[in-house]
Amino acid sequence: MERSFKQEVELLKLGEGDTFHGEGILAVTKALLQSGVSYVGGYQGAPVSHVMDVLNDARGILDELGVHVETNANEAGAAAMLGASINYPMRGAVAFKSTVGTNVASDALSNLASAGVKGGALLVLGEDYGEGSSIIQERTHAFAMKSQMWLLDPRPNLPKIVQAVEKGFELSEASSTPVMLQLRIRACHVTGSFRTRANRAPAISRRQVMANPDFDYSRICLPPATYAQEKHKIDVRWPAAVKFIREHGLNEVFPGDSAGEMRDTGIICQGGLYNAVIRALQQLGLADAFGAARVPIYCMNVAYPMIPEEIIAFCAGKRRVLVVEEGQPAFIEDAILAALRRAGANEVQILGKGLLPMAGEYTGEVVLTGIAAFLDSGAALDPIRKLKAKALELLGAPAPARPPGFCVGCPERPVFSAMKVAERDTGPVHVSADIGCHLFSSLPPFNIGNTVLGYGLGLASNSAVNPMFGRRTLTVMGDGGFWHNGLTSGIANSVFNKDDGILVIMKNGYSSATGTQELPSSPQHSDSKSDDMAIERALEGVGVGWVKTVDNYRVGEVAGVLKEAMTTDYKGLKVIIAEGECQLERQRKLRPVVAEKLSKGERHVRVKYGVDEDTCTGDHSCIRLSGCPTLTVKDNPDPLRRDPVATVIEGCVGCGLCGENAHAAVLCPSFYRAEVIQNPSWWDKLWNGSSPGK
Repeated sequence: MERSFKQEVELLKLGEGDTFHGEGILAVTKALLQSGVSYVGGYQGAPVSHVMDVLNDARGILDELGVHVETNANEAGAAAMLGASINYPMRGAVAFKSTVGTNVASDALSNLASAGVKGGALLVLGEDYGEGSSIIQERTHAFAMKSQMWLLDPRPNLPKIVQAVEKGFELSEASSTPVMLQLRIRACHVTGSFRTRANRAPAISRRQVMANPDFDYSRICLPPATYAQEKHKIDVRWPAAVKFIREHGLNEVFPGDSAGEMRDTGIICQGGLYNAVIRALQQLGLADAFGAARVPIYCMNVAYPMIPEEIIAFCAGKRRVLVVEEGQPAFIEDAILAALRRAGANEVQILGKGLLPMAGEYTGEVVLTGIAAFLDSGAALDPIRKLKAKALELLGAPAPARPPGFCVGCPERPVFSAMKVAERDTGPVHVSADIGCHLFSSLPPFNIGNTVLGYGLGLASNSAVNPMFGRRTLTVMGDGGFWHNGLTSGIANSVFNKDDGILVIMKNGYSSATGTQELPSSPQHSDSKSDDMAIERALEGVGVGWVKTVDNYRVGEVAGVLKEAMTTDYKGLKVIIAEGECQLERQRKLRPVVAEKLSKGERHVRVKYGVDEDTCTGDHSCIRLSGCPTLTVKDNPDPLRRDPVATVIEGCVGCGLCGENAHAAVLCPSFYRAEVIQNPSWWDKLWNGSSPGK
């Protein structure tokens, strides 16, 4: 795994009145156990999903409590788990990244929200929005409104996050409604402390099982029950939620300097943006180091439903109020304007979008600029701007832009090199891409991948493209996408419809882009997982009749198989399994083994590649065909030649791609393979011409 919590899980044993010191996602897990959760599920894909990594490392604690943990095949499977809370008073939680994960789970969530729940149902969602995001730019807020699920957005400190988990279950039960708890990615890593409570063994668990099933037709999502469920949402669940939120004070008001010059001014912000607001006020001299602000603040730890009475009360007597709401549409700002208009409170001016950007992440600098403009404190920014200008001057020229790319030695890079080699014979080919590490192929130097529509949906997105071309088209899918959604939505669909496309499955052994989590086809599994689930057998089971397995690093062979798939007389889906273990995971396993060998003085051989400077022509086609970070250029040592030569720098893991490319593409023969021998034997020394005694 990318992250192990084997040491940190000891914090989950803390009891009544102890003090927890640690990271946000551990605090969430501790809060789940304190809340008496019966079952937890999830899908990897964001720091918030480290909940699953924590729980998998804490199975001893969970077994004592009787908590069931499920690693789900996708987000839809995770959301469907919450169906246990529809009929039974069991608390359940699931975790995954939003909004892409929420989109995948939408069918299950819509049915869950319509039926309602008896037991508390909590979705812990990673709100991955902004320029630093790896996904499409959408917000969870829209989904919460659409399906009438309550959305918590707590201030990013541990006591508030823990309270949001615990009160989230209570709110869910009080209103018979699933609750979403969104945590921005940084909040998952925030550190702090809180006073713990004892873990609660759930009333219904693996240790305290149920005897009889409960049937209630009113909880089935079929007419006429669905009509009654929709009416129940509005007439009963919504008022119950509003009542609970008000009575328990989930939203917070910070009165500021009620008698000062800021008394007629206010700020309304989402809970997750509270820290950015306070930091901006500190920089403007309007808040102290402990966060006490002079400007009144209404902090919406519950982003939906909004509580109109609280908004109206906060705005009473104020002249101007700024709404700090990240993203678009401006759901909160528009709802506030509507609530004030209905209440006849037209004297207060509501500002938001315009002073603050319509879209994009509200970073510290963005919020500071917007609040300064709102408070007409532009002059206060002058010292900050001067410091920033001085910093830029001291730093010198900015670092050149560097897009993300494949890791050194990544087994997926040579497959795209092979595609470029094959293109010389086949011509340019449309490639339907998929979500995963292999999507880096759409960046230079490969520029391969014409569309991407969702995880595991590459082949499905190719179904209308392939018949419209005069030759076959390609689809690339990872083994993570294969098990997530690709087997059913893509491969089974393609076989059923007798499509004649080509699918390349990158079998690197893990869900690598999300942190190298285990897959059914991973080379090894933890004790809690079943093994011996093969991609090849799954393909055979759905009727794929043309399957070839290739070694990723053999560029010439991969190019040959690609050309064969493009030209074969076989009609139907053709699958190429490109096999090569994720280099990151391989190195994680190798490093401790090598370190132990060296510490014992044992012989170890490391392969390294290099470039013969005299042979290198300096046209750098090898670099354009590879993109490996360790293959770069340096000044030509020959005083009569100006073109820089290629060179292999430290960090090379010896995958051999550079040499394979040179051979497959018939480039200059300048690459050489060297073996670096550490702790050489006497025979090594003798063979290499040195004295055995030296």
